[in-house]
Amino acid sequence: MTKTKEHFRLRHLLYPVFLPSFLFSIGESGLIPIIPASAESMGANIPTAGIIAGLGMLGTLLADIPAVKLINLLGERKAMIYASFAGGISILLAVFASNIFMLSAGILISGACMAVFGLARHGFLTETVPIERRARALAFLGGTFRGGSFVGPLLGSLVIRLWGIHSVYWMTVLFAGLAGLVLLTTKPDQMKNTPPNKGHKLWHIAKRERVKLRTLGLSATALSISRTARTVGLPLWALYIHLPVSTAALYIGIAGALDFGLFYTSGQIIDRFGRKWAAAPTLFGMALSFFAFNLVHDSTGFFVIAIALSLSNALGSGLVMVIGADLAPKDARNEFLAFFRLMNDSGQAATAPAISLLTVIFGLPLAMAGIGVVALGGAIGMWRNISRFEVN
Repeated sequence: MTKTKEHFRLRHLLYPVFLPSFLFSIGESGLIPIIPASAESMGANIPTAGIIAGLGMLGTLLADIPAVKLINLLGERKAMIYASFAGGISILLAVFASNIFMLSAGILISGACMAVFGLARHGFLTETVPIERRARALAFLGGTFRGGSFVGPLLGSLVIRLWGIHSVYWMTVLFAGLAGLVLLTTKPDQMKNTPPNKGHKLWHIAKRERVKLRTLGLSATALSISRTARTVGLPLWALYIHLPVSTAALYIGIAGALDFGLFYTSGQIIDRFGRKWAAAPTLFGMALSFFAFNLVHDSTGFFVIAIALSLSNALGSGLVMVIGADLAPKDARNEFLAFFRLMNDSGQAATAPAISLLTVIFGLPLAMAGIGVVALGGAIGMWRNISRFEVN
C-alpha cells in the first residue's frame, strides 16, 4: 500500500486529505470563540460557559480510543466521511438548542467527531506517504490547521456582523458538510483503505510500546502543552502588563501569520536533516521564550516574545504527527496512534487549568517559567531518544 518515492506526489493528497482538513478546520475554528457567549445567552454563568467551551476537547478525549474500532471497521475514507457529516449534524443540536444541555451535547459530540476524523487522517498519511516525504506531508497538514484557524475566526466575525452570533453554528455545519462532500466525491482509488490492523487490544499495544510512549511520547506531549500554553499565555501576559487589547491582538495576529507562512519549511528541514534537528530546537526555542516572559514589561518586548514563539513553533509544524507516525508499529498502527494522540490531547486539555492553578498559587511569571521547564524537558527528551527508535 505504501507508495514509492518515485510515484508519490504531494499534490495527490490535495483533494482527498488536505482540502477536507482545511474545510473542517475552518468550521471548527470559527465555532470555538462564540461558544461561551452562546452559553451565557442561554443562562449559563461565566464558569459554566467555560466548562461548556471545553466540552469539545472532552469529547475528543473520550473518543480517541473508541475511534480505533470504527476506523478499522470502515476504513479511513468512510470514517472521515461519517465524522464530517456527524459533526455537522451534532452542531445542529446547538443551532436548535433551547437550553445549555442541548448545546453541551452538540459540542461534546462534535469533539468526538474530531477525534475520528483526526485519527483516520493521521493513520492514512502514516501508511501511504513514503518516509522520505512524511514530514513534508504532515507539515502541510499542520498548515491546513493553521490556515483554518486563521480563516475560521475571521469568517465567523463577518458572519456575526451580517446575520448574528447564532449564524456561526450554520457556518460550521456548512463547512463540516463541505468536508464530507469532498471526501464523498473522492474516487475510492484516490484514497484506498490501508491494510487493517491485526486486532490487537489498545491497552496491550500501549503496554507493549510503553518505552516509546514514555520517552518520545511524553516529549511530544511536552510540545503539545507548550503550543497550547503559547495560545493561552500570550493574551494573559498582555493583561498582566496592561497592554491594550487591540495592540495585543495585532501582535498575536502578525505572529500567527508568520507561523502559518513558514509551516512547509519545517517539513523540509525534518525530511532533509532528521527529526531531532527540528524537534529539539523548536522545544528549546519555546523554553527560552517562556523563561523570557519574565523580562517583558512593554509592547516591544511582547512583540519580540510573540515572534520568538511563532518562529520556534513554525520549526516544528506537523512534528507531533511525524513522531507518532515514525513510532507506530506496522501491526497496530491505529491502536498506537490512538493512545499517542490521547496523551497529546490530554496534555492540551490540562494546560489551561494548570496555568490557572499555577497563577493562583505562584503568580503568572512563575507559571510561564513552569511551562518553560516542561518545554526544556521535552527538548532534552527529543534529542536523547529520537535516534533510539527505528522509523516505520
